[in-house]
Amino acid sequence: MSDSSDCIFCKIVAGEVPADVLARNDHAVAIRDLNPQAPFHALVIPVVHHENAAASAAADPAVIGHLVGLADEVAKASGNDDYRLIANTGAGAGQTVFHTHLHVLGGSSRMTESLI
Repeated sequence: MSDSSDCIFCKIVAGEVPADVLARNDHAVAIRDLNPQAPFHALVIPVVHHENAAASAAADPAVIGHLVGLADEVAKASGNDDYRLIANTGAGAGQTVFHTHLHVLGGSSRMTESLI
């Protein structure tokens, strides 16, 4: 696990940094993305800090299930029965905040299988 003392997502989870919170449970927080890449773009962040989805899965596989469950809840609550989940792992894959999180994207007919 990496150092979480200066992690922006840890601060959002703790309520130290404001965010547009869409949903929260004992395991994760869903927030609206500040730089949306689709009409609906949320981030689902686990309350426990691990560097990426693989590290979270290795530490506690249930964490990933909790993230997907909350992602489904916020997507459907926003009217998106169809949506895309993305977990970037590593800087080379576009990860910029090194705390596990899922991007939940919906609301666009342009999200085809060829758009990855």
